[in-house]
Amino acid sequence: MKINAGEIRVGMLLEYKNDLWQVLKTQHVKPGKGGAFAQVEMKSVAKNTKLNERFRSSETVEKANLEETNFNYLYSDENNYYFMNAKTFDQIELKKDIIGEKGKLLSENLEVSVNFYNENPISIELPNQINCKIASTDAALKGQTVSSSYKPAILDNGIKIQVPPFIEVEDEIILDTRTFEYVKKI
Repeated sequence: MKINAGEIRVGMLLEYKNDLWQVLKTQHVKPGKGGAFAQVEMKSVAKNTKLNERFRSSETVEKANLEETNFNYLYSDENNYYFMNAKTFDQIELKKDIIGEKGKLLSENLEVSVNFYNENPISIELPNQINCKIASTDAALKGQTVSSSYKPAILDNGIKIQVPPFIEVEDEIILDTRTFEYVKKI
């Protein structure tokens, strides 16, 4: 699907120069002289290389056509995560380096959305919020009444986040999977 350069957003996948690119940064620039353009930083999904490209606003680029399918997380080994389609019982595997930090949030039977490009799995989308347990956190300091004061905490899956001072060890919280930020206490 063709889109204008002004419609490029962070996270999009683009087909460009016979490769699949994920948009990391985008900036729309309108200089005083000449036409407006979009400055885009992209990362190759297959080769893991970066590219900075400048597109004029009148140019069109090809947005990658992805198929999304729901899968349930099964288990992991040293190199891969394994998922199963609940409807067809087909199993797929994704390399740990493709999923990255999101892999720590996977729990048994968690339903995720797997994105396919040319019938190859390339990424996953977690639910926007998941439940986590606090493994360790610092004690709240007395007199810290400023509402924006947060303290470091480590979740049971090893992820380090910032939490409000009233959160204690063993508390269950809701975590935003897109930003890795605390949402609320359960």
